[in-house]
Amino acid sequence: MNYEMMNNNKVFLLGKIETEPSFSHETFGEAFYEIMMSVPRLSEHSDIIPITVSEKLLTKDQFKIGNQIAIKGQFRSYNKIVDGASKLVLTVFVREIIEIDQSMNPNIIEIVGYICKPPVYRTTPFKREICDILVAVNRAYNKSDYLPCIAWGRNAKYIKDAEVGTQISIVGRIQSREYQKKISEDEIVTKTAYEISVNKIQIGGQDEIVSDEDII
Repeated sequence: MNYEMMNNNKVFLLGKIETEPSFSHETFGEAFYEIMMSVPRLSEHSDIIPITVSEKLLTKDQFKIGNQIAIKGQFRSYNKIVDGASKLVLTVFVREIIEIDQSMNPNIIEIVGYICKPPVYRTTPFKREICDILVAVNRAYNKSDYLPCIAWGRNAKYIKDAEVGTQISIVGRIQSREYQKKISEDEIVTKTAYEISVNKIQIGGQDEIVSDEDII
């Protein structure tokens, strides 16, 4: 992977292991495992984020439930067939396990990519401005990761009219969010969505930086 591909998608997470490693897939004889990681927010809540770890990095001592760990990697997407339909699956691919530094922000992501769907702008009943953006981030071997992002407040207004194909840089955090989906008249299931909560956007060399009140 070249330097540009390494730097257009960077994640740092510091948190606790929530689940035992479970086998995910194998590529060229190398096994990969999925683990759920709890990452604290500034509030009392935490985000539960899936991470994917190679068997080469997996050690029983580091990945025990309850252990604290710091990782660097990339936020990736892939399509998985679930009940006959294609589903976009998101995970943090771990490239490196690093020394824990409690002074660091525990959840940081930086991406550079391209808007691949028209932004969806809306306001909440409490007049909060929100804009959903889907960003395609190039990866090696002619692959791309499709990453859902959500902008708030002034950032939502700033990005809402951007055209498909616009290059965009984002700094934010990965968040997990539960929502309810109606399956039938009698059945409602709770699901989890993963997305990038935007703190800063850069388009065409211009910066739009949010204040603390714009961040959830």
